[in-house]
Amino acid sequence: MFATTLQGFTLGLAMIIPIGAQNAFVLSRGIHRNHHLLTATLCSFCDLILIGIGVFGGATVLSASPIGMALLTWGGVLFLSWFGVRSLCSAWRGSQAGLADSPQQMGAKSVLAMTLGVTLLNPHVYLDTLMLLGSVGSQVAESLRPAFAAGAMLASLVWFYSLALGAAALAPWLAKGRVQQGIDLLVGIIMLILALQLARGS
Repeated sequence: MFATTLQGFTLGLAMIIPIGAQNAFVLSRGIHRNHHLLTATLCSFCDLILIGIGVFGGATVLSASPIGMALLTWGGVLFLSWFGVRSLCSAWRGSQAGLADSPQQMGAKSVLAMTLGVTLLNPHVYLDTLMLLGSVGSQVAESLRPAFAAGAMLASLVWFYSLALGAAALAPWLAKGRVQQGIDLLVGIIMLILALQLARGS
């Protein structure tokens, strides 16, 4: 059982760690110390639900709905494009006014909406959790599937909270004007690249 849990944990980290829309947004909230724990909690919670659904049969359902995937993909393209342009505009304006006056500061409701957006409107999340983790988990013996799912879920919790807390701890350096401009530029580029990849892949 430990080996299966470790397998789920390792594969879960491999799916989550590459820079994507979720990671970029969690990093941004952490740097600004702007509801970063709420952001990490929401990302982890969504992952936990999707991993559970995928491991226990959801992968089959998702793969059988090409129309649903197409709608999800183009919704993701539009959302990621908007978020990317928003970040590039922030980088262009600069952040010399300091962290407290940063245009990237958001209220709890805005953070909630944006977190759900970069999570639920991002087809990569479904591919990673429902399809990939779900496909591997469904091949594990039925009695060991809970252990595999638990390992993958633990990976999500560890990663998102580490990213949020780590970014918050380094905020005094990361939130400097030039550094913040560079991060906004990087986040914007990442979002637009992901949007382009989704559009081409559709």
